[in-house]
Amino acid sequence: MTAPPLSADTDALADLARRERFFDALRVALGDGRFKRLLLAKPRPGAGELQRVSARRLDLRGVPCLQLVHQHRTRELTENLPLDEAVARIDTLLGTSFSHAHLSTRDEELQLLISKRGKVALHRARVADDAADEAAAPADGHVRSKRRLLALDTPFLQALGVTDRAGALVPAMARKWKQINKFVEVLDHALDEAGLAPREGQPVRVVDFGAGKGYLTCATHHHLTHGRGWPAQTLGVELRAELVAQVNEAAAQCGLEGLSFQCGDVRDVAPERVDVMIALHACDTATDHALHAGVRAGAAVILSSPCCHKQIRPQISLPPLLRPMLKHGIHLGQEAEMLTDSLRALLLETQGYDTQVFEFVSLEHTSKNKMILAVKRRQPLPAARLQALHEQIAGIKAFYGIQEHCLETLLQAPAGA
Repeated sequence: MTAPPLSADTDALADLARRERFFDALRVALGDGRFKRLLLAKPRPGAGELQRVSARRLDLRGVPCLQLVHQHRTRELTENLPLDEAVARIDTLLGTSFSHAHLSTRDEELQLLISKRGKVALHRARVADDAADEAAAPADGHVRSKRRLLALDTPFLQALGVTDRAGALVPAMARKWKQINKFVEVLDHALDEAGLAPREGQPVRVVDFGAGKGYLTCATHHHLTHGRGWPAQTLGVELRAELVAQVNEAAAQCGLEGLSFQCGDVRDVAPERVDVMIALHACDTATDHALHAGVRAGAAVILSSPCCHKQIRPQISLPPLLRPMLKHGIHLGQEAEMLTDSLRALLLETQGYDTQVFEFVSLEHTSKNKMILAVKRRQPLPAARLQALHEQIAGIKAFYGIQEHCLETLLQAPAGA
């Protein structure tokens, strides 16, 4: 029998070593209290209907345990196991049922990725701890500061004027700082929900339509490359040439490789493939064009904060029952906003996304505080559910007399039109 090549043995040992380092880090984090969460994602053929497994630490009658939540297509199963038994269960699942494991600790993020051929990659990245809290946080010892995913000493924050030369928060930027961190928190959760991770030899691709001064574009790229240790290619699209030049200079100054900004409009930029699509405060139907671009490019995660709901309002034919309420202009505007974004969420569901509409940051920070979050489903919708969605959309439009919704028109147009 011919002996296997020495290089094959070496590769196999290296793969095993990466896997062992991941589980060593898991055991240490569970033992010293640094463990935050664990997620198993990207099901393999042997997973059946199992979609993902998440784990959190708890104590049951004084015994430290991990609670494993097994999420199937139509149900969830929960089991509480002692730490050693739980780690053994995770070890069994990883590589047989799942290809990706994401471990979060108080000071580190670890990603274990197993290819179809069994090759193992391990990405580790340090994350900031409580030292990244706002400079204005009380220091009386009674108020516990909130931990941020983004540290105040991150270089791009200084380059964009969020912090000063000493790395302290500029007081006038306190609200922007909170918005940036909230966005990163939402993004981080959405990435886990989508089970998104870099494909073999390819970066995670991000497009931010209406990037503005680049706060959230830079934060997204930094979180992917530093917070998660992923290769990423991020493009910010902005109409104002002076802002494009400014943020490109800041990105280069901070060494944010893979991040660039270009002057353009959402109607002019049509990326072929996108993993994460962002569109915050795109005015009126520009939001619909951005959502359509994300859907057509196959985005796994779409984050949109709509603005200026002008298209639907003049179309509304007031139902008799609602006329006493909607005769007030402010109420009619709020109704048009709710109607526009509800239809957007339903239309995204028809394209295979799970959607949420929620308050992004509180009204004290910005009046434009709504976010539409869409995460691509792993399995297509059942035909009955898809039919029900189309009937709901048609029923809502008929009730209010709506003739056209921009996103619906774009989705119905032939590809490439």
